[in-house]
Amino acid sequence: MKGEKMKVLITYYSWSGNTKRLADEIAREIPANTEIEIKVPAGTFSEDMYGTFDISKKQIAENNYPEINKMDFDPNDYDLILVGSPVWGGKPATPIYTFLNQIQDFKGEVASFYTDAGTAGDYANVFKKWAKDLNVVKVFNRVSDVSDLIRK
Repeated sequence: MKGEKMKVLITYYSWSGNTKRLADEIAREIPANTEIEIKVPAGTFSEDMYGTFDISKKQIAENNYPEINKMDFDPNDYDLILVGSPVWGGKPATPIYTFLNQIQDFKGEVASFYTDAGTAGDYANVFKKWAKDLNVVKVFNRVSDVSDLIRK
């Protein structure tokens, strides 16, 4: 990698738009990247924040995570995949579990960024658990942390 520009993929799930705004800010900070939104089929979650939280709690309890819409990319075209998520009850949004499951063959580094309305809870530990064998190098919530990671 010496002298080469790191190839970065920014992926994110955004229920209310806050995580998308952070992903867009990161994309402006990091040149030469790809940004892909993780989407779920219509009707997967409620329009109501509390209803959505209840749905996600049930998905986790039943180990029945939501489907995500097909995304056309090869993870191994990248050196680093940044995965963004809102914090739901101290955990990543459940579509993140599905996404991480789909990229288990990825050989590069994974980092996560998140948005929260108060506390991140156990977000970092749950993200790492959901990532299984992926090489998780960092979990953060500030754009400057992302910039520092890319520069290293």
